[in-house]
Amino acid sequence: MADSNEFVSIDVEKIHLGGKEHIIRTGCGSVSVIVYGDQDKPALITYPDLALNHVSCFQGLFFCPEAASLLLHNFCIYHISPPGHELGAAAICPEDPVPSVDDLADQIIEVLNFFGLGAVMCMGVTAGAYILTLFALKYRERVLGLILVSPLCKAPSWSEWFYNKVISNLLYFYGMCGLLKECLLQRYFSKEVRGSAGVPESDIVQACRRLLDERQSINVFRFLQAINRRPDITEGLKSLKCRTLIFVGDSSPFHSEALHMTSKLDRRFSALVEVQACGSMVTEEQPHAMLIPMEFFLMGYGLYRPSYFSDSPRSPLSPSCISPELLSPESMGLKLKPIKTRVSLEV
Repeated sequence: MADSNEFVSIDVEKIHLGGKEHIIRTGCGSVSVIVYGDQDKPALITYPDLALNHVSCFQGLFFCPEAASLLLHNFCIYHISPPGHELGAAAICPEDPVPSVDDLADQIIEVLNFFGLGAVMCMGVTAGAYILTLFALKYRERVLGLILVSPLCKAPSWSEWFYNKVISNLLYFYGMCGLLKECLLQRYFSKEVRGSAGVPESDIVQACRRLLDERQSINVFRFLQAINRRPDITEGLKSLKCRTLIFVGDSSPFHSEALHMTSKLDRRFSALVEVQACGSMVTEEQPHAMLIPMEFFLMGYGLYRPSYFSDSPRSPLSPSCISPELLSPESMGLKLKPIKTRVSLEV
């Protein structure tokens, strides 16, 4: 049997847009990584929110043609799942130690080393955004930039801690029950798409509800325990020099947390995009709102979408219509400042 600290990769072909799954054994357990695209390109790693994986957290963004062209044209995508959150995952042995958020961040460096990756772009949602921010603070030289959606940076407030304890008890005693799924859907989505007595819930909420049925409750319980014990990382944010783009829905329960995090980051390297009538999971609920800000952000790295999409009515950006001073790294914060106002999604 392989030593617990030895890397072991098992490749399993997946049908999801030609991605391939790698099960990588790390010092604190195995982790699933789905790889899409040309591995000779720069790497973009993703990390989802609680009880989600790349399908339920990032599929909406990558199924958006313009966003997919921007990201897949420039990056090879490495979707990292929290332990036991991958598709078809078995229940983790209850006797296994519960990893801390530091352990989860350290898992990422082991994944990067396994694939021989240097500095990477990172994209995370809520709990996943916290893990990637912590990773960036611990391994600064391995992070090119952060794209964070409804991120966390403070330790849980008393209300969040209590709410998480309620969810933990539901998971422990009742598994992925109906009440628990409602709690999670409120965490992810705005009331506009969750529906009401007279309005059916949207397709994305129905799809997410079905995907939650596939989660092993013990695995979600373990990730929630780690997140509920997270330390405050606010003090380190000012020294974070990688560029950071933050998205948050104005209906997200973590809206104030995203504003707090933005206020603590160096203004020269960060920008905030608030999306109207949207919950936490902008990647699924309103992925088109992410497109133009991401284009501006990535232009600072010299990255563009292929020219055959340049006439898209949703995204008129092209190098010829952007003033040169906006493309310089020194002006990234200033360039993105106009985006700090709310994004209107009525086209």
